[in-house]
Amino acid sequence: MSARLVSHVLRSAPLAMERLRRHAGRTVAFRVGPVESRLTIQTTGDVARAASGATHDLDVRISPFLLPRLAAGEEAAFREIEMAGDMELAQEISFIARHLDWDFEEDLSKAVGDIAAHRIAAGVRAVRHWSRDAALRMAQGASEYWTEESPLIASRVKVEDFVAEVSLLRDAIERLEKRLERFGKA
Repeated sequence: MSARLVSHVLRSAPLAMERLRRHAGRTVAFRVGPVESRLTIQTTGDVARAASGATHDLDVRISPFLLPRLAAGEEAAFREIEMAGDMELAQEISFIARHLDWDFEEDLSKAVGDIAAHRIAAGVRAVRHWSRDAALRMAQGASEYWTEESPLIASRVKVEDFVAEVSLLRDAIERLEKRLERFGKA
């Protein structure tokens, strides 16, 4: 993780930098799979590469398999990030990660021009939309298959019918018990 890139993205969000200023001097170790990057928060709210051998106040571990879900903004993926150390700093980093919105199209336009940047960004958004839509359709298909074709999961209607039948059976058993009581008294 490049300190320069993180600082660049942070500069586009003054509120994020303001929140990080309170943690100036603290170091965060980010681990994505075998790759580790240590960043120290500066008094300006920017980050810089940590000095070699510096101890870290927070350890953030991210599975490489979480990266696509995080990029898609999936809220559940953020809860799967492992953080150990200064929990106040962890909450701040988590909040910023969830709410920081980088306008990559603006930065890209400086390198390739406005029209190309717009088209590339539109392509990225289309792929992101497609992946969400594909995941939703796949889940719906699996749900339908498991409830209708190969009943592994009971549908809501079947569960409601089962509950109604259990109630009818319970009532019938109670009536039978009362009849038996009357028969035993006679």
